This record gives sequence, C-alpha cells and structure tokens, in this order.
Amino acid sequence: MDYILSGLIQAFELLFQGNPETYSAVKTTVFASSLSVGASMLIGAPLGFCLGYARFPGARPIRVVVDTMLSLPTVVIGLLCYAFMSHRGPLGDLGLLFTIPGMAIGQTILGLPIVVALTASAVENLDHRLKQTLLTLGAEPHQLLLTSLWEARFALALAGAAAYGRIVSEVGISMMIGGNIKWHTRTITTAIAMETGKGQFAVGIALGLILITLALLVNLAMSGLKRLSGQ
Repeated sequence: MDYILSGLIQAFELLFQGNPETYSAVKTTVFASSLSVGASMLIGAPLGFCLGYARFPGARPIRVVVDTMLSLPTVVIGLLCYAFMSHRGPLGDLGLLFTIPGMAIGQTILGLPIVVALTASAVENLDHRLKQTLLTLGAEPHQLLLTSLWEARFALALAGAAAYGRIVSEVGISMMIGGNIKWHTRTITTAIAMETGKGQFAVGIALGLILITLALLVNLAMSGLKRLSGQ
C-alpha cells in the first residue's frame, strides 16, 4: 500500500507543478475529443432525425445496425481505420495515420452511433402534434428538421455528452491510429497504459485523476441537462 500512497503524492506534485509532458497528453485528449464530438453531432443529429422521424422500408434493420454499433470495440474501429489510412489503404495519400485528425476520424466513428441512436429516440418521443402543426403552417423540410431538433435540444445535448464520455476514455483508436507519439498524439489513456507499464506509477495516477475529473464533469453536465429537460 505504501507505493500507492507514494504514487498519489507524486501525482499531485506533477499536477500542481504543471508537468509539461502530463499536460501535453491532456491537451491532445481534449482537442481530439472535441473535434470528434463536434463531427459526431454535425453528422449524427440529422441522421438520427431521419431515422426517428421518417418511416421508410429498411428503417428497422438500420436501427438494429446502429444499436449494434453502440458496443463496437474500439480496437476494431482502430483496425479498420488503420487499414484505410495506412500507405497501402485508399486514404494513405492523405497522411492521416499517426495524426490528430486521423484519431478524430476514428473517434467520430465511435461516437456517431451514440448520437444517431439517442437523437432518433428523442425525435420519436416528441409530441406527435408538433409535426402536424408545422405542416399546417407550411413548414419546409429543413424547418421541420431544425424545429424538431430544437424541441429535442436537451436530449441532443445528452447525446453529445454521452458521446464525449465514450470518446475521451477510449484507448484502442488512439493507440492504433495516433501511435502514442510523445508531444504529438499521446493521449491521457495511452499515456496511462504506457507509463504504468514502464513502472511510472505516479504519472499514471496523475493522468488517471485528470481523466476521472473529465468524466465527472461530463456526468455533472448530463445531470444538469436532465434536470433542465424535466422542467
């Protein structure tokens, strides 16, 4: 137990002293995760609206596929993205491998099913009179989309928070696509795995504390949004 207490003390020293290597991983994590969540919301919200609003042949199988992708392992996404981004893959000429944009693409794929599924559920639960009212007022398709998403804004924000929580804690995509390059693509999770493996327990604890703090902030945001949506 002594090494755990010693590790905690050293971890707080690293945090309060502003260890540059530690905060470099934090900066990369926040930047890549924010890009990924933003892309997931921009792509996933309209797709989720279509899936929850429209009735078309094949909607149920698509919903099953989306729900299945909620539990897709991150290493599988990392493997597929690596195959596409490697120099032998179709996206190899773009130079995305071992870069933050490449990581963001993989993490977007991870967060996209969460946003689509939760947005579709939120749209399905909207007051059915809303559609009829909008159509009666002569609303255009894009106005139906924007108005419905605005009515489901709290659920949409929860979807974004859930996607962020999933993305910020993943390790498979960051390791395989980012390559865990120091000062460049090393994230909190990949740094924890590496430093702990090297016996640098204090650094691992310091990064773990930051990751827990980020997760706590996301959960607090989700709780606040739930209270607002219940008003």
